[in-house]
Amino acid sequence: MAEIVVIIPTYNEIDNIEAIIRAVLSQAENIDVLIVDDNSPDLTGLKVKELQKEFAGRLFLESRKEKAGLGTAYIHGFKWSLKRDYSYIFEMDADFSHNPNDILRLYEACKTEGADMAIGSRYVKGVNVVNWPMARVLMSYFASKYVRFITGMKIHDATAGFVCYKREVLESINLNKVKFIGYAFQIEMKFKAYIKDFKIVEVPVIFTDRTKGESKLSSGIISEAIFGVISMKLKSIFKK
Repeated sequence: MAEIVVIIPTYNEIDNIEAIIRAVLSQAENIDVLIVDDNSPDLTGLKVKELQKEFAGRLFLESRKEKAGLGTAYIHGFKWSLKRDYSYIFEMDADFSHNPNDILRLYEACKTEGADMAIGSRYVKGVNVVNWPMARVLMSYFASKYVRFITGMKIHDATAGFVCYKREVLESINLNKVKFIGYAFQIEMKFKAYIKDFKIVEVPVIFTDRTKGESKLSSGIISEAIFGVISMKLKSIFKK
């Protein structure tokens, strides 16, 4: 079995799915891909099934009945991965906002440089975002500043969705108690690793907004992140 699995959640990603799968699997022979598809109406899942014939033993598909949120898709993928022998488990978007060429950089940060969790960070060295409207850049940047202030985590890009975990990190977290399903999920996972004293590093990457398909960002997801961070921090204090 491969050492690495890259989990890619999908909903209506037919324009990107074949290209992202090929790009990820071309990085190294020790990489598998798990697609967690939420019954995409555009038949993303069907395309993955077609590609499985070409990438037998390296490309896997978990199909869910309905769109149920980014966080639950990743939790599904984490549980699937932990039942197997993968040592490094990745989160990654399907839309090429995360560059597949950076996968091995995050992997090396964990494999050879001692990190337990490596984050593909947009903000660790300035602002490395391409094709986003300025309003969205500012919202994302200051959201991470806000999270850093509230939680005390020394992380510049707390909402980043490009992450490499050593399996021990995910094994230590009760995945059934992860609360958030939107972008606050990304913050919660980092916070859970942080309070368990895992070594978290940020690897600078350039984030490029999608050119195909539609963004899944909504006002509800944003509000979950804003108010969820406070409740998450308060609960951690009262548990001490």
